[in-house]
Amino acid sequence: MDQKAKAAAFKALHHGSEILVLPNAWDAASAAIMADAGAKAVATSSAAVAWAHGYPDGDALPRENLLATVSACARVIDLPFTADIEGGYTDDLSELAEVIRAVIEAGAVGINLEDGARAPDLHARKIEAAREAADASGVPLFINARIDVYLKRLAEGHAAYAETVQRAERYRDAGADGIFVPGAKDDDLIGRLAEAIELPLNIMLLTGLAPAERLQALGVRRLSSGAAPFLAVYADLAAAAAAYLATGEAQPFAASAKAPNLNTRFS
Repeated sequence: MDQKAKAAAFKALHHGSEILVLPNAWDAASAAIMADAGAKAVATSSAAVAWAHGYPDGDALPRENLLATVSACARVIDLPFTADIEGGYTDDLSELAEVIRAVIEAGAVGINLEDGARAPDLHARKIEAAREAADASGVPLFINARIDVYLKRLAEGHAAYAETVQRAERYRDAGADGIFVPGAKDDDLIGRLAEAIELPLNIMLLTGLAPAERLQALGVRRLSSGAAPFLAVYADLAAAAAAYLATGEAQPFAASAKAPNLNTRFS
């Protein structure tokens, strides 16, 4: 499947009869494992990619590390691949256009672009710049506009709902294809957001969140795992490493016998 076909397939996954359950990888190995597990598409988690390279989440990752990760992941899977590019690593619109072109060249057919604490007007201009750069590339990039009102607690109660819906409309008009609202967890809130937001709604996996079937019934079109897979893997690693260092025995790493043969996978 070529990149344009992957882009079309990825967009279609947001408008099909079933919710898109999307796993978030952080390197080629995790992307390959997720693809082999049956994923219909694979994404990156910006936090997980940053941590894997030794940087904090929040536009601190060097651009070359981002692009190397996107290229490596896209190379080992034959699925639509979307990259979380945080806030684009710049607020300069011409530089952002360069980032978008480079991410597409690296193999991505979608991006997450987050507003964070930025002014919504600025983020709308960034979406417009990303849309223009993507369209000029010839690849119909899926721009998922992330709204951080709930995640960063920029407002509370009805004010948070109203601000989220208002931003969603603004970002839709700027050229976004989907809206990502991490931090929303309550069924009633999610249902109201899905009804009010005209673009496909993306929710992030959280402890206590309703399962995918229920989210689909509420109107959610995409469920992202976020950094949860990375944290699960590294929690197991931390425990196993501590046990190994205490005893020098192989038992803490016994689960490694069940791991896929990545040497064969990448041959």
